Amino acid sequence: QAQLVESGGGLVQTGGSLRVSCAASGRTFSGDTKAWFRQSPGKEREFVAAITWGGISYYADSVKGRFTLTTDNAKNTMFLRMINLKPEDTAVYYCAAADRSWAREQTQFQYWGQGTQVTVSS
Repeated sequence: QAQLVESGGGLVQTGGSLRVSCAASGRTFSGDTKAWFRQSPGKEREFVAAITWGGISYYADSVKGRFTLTTDNAKNTMFLRMINLKPEDTAVYYCAAADRSWAREQTQFQYWGQGTQVTVSS
């Protein structure tokens, strides 16, 4: 059974950095579009970043220049490196994978992790 498991969340001060990871198992995700979404309390889950199987990455305007999505296909793992974190980045971060060449809408992603909490203190 295909599974995504996030790790690496935690508490960080404003301006700090953090890296969250997503380990995949049960199938090869190298040909998928992989993405990160986040959900803050009282808000809908929103797109953060995605990367195609060809290595083209896209970011939400709110994180562009601060977040970097990378993958290690040999280890079936992806990462989200976050720098210059702000209190508004506080959220549960979810990784997701879509069995298609490009995806950005949540409904296009078939595989989801359980989420990892990132809290940025002011």
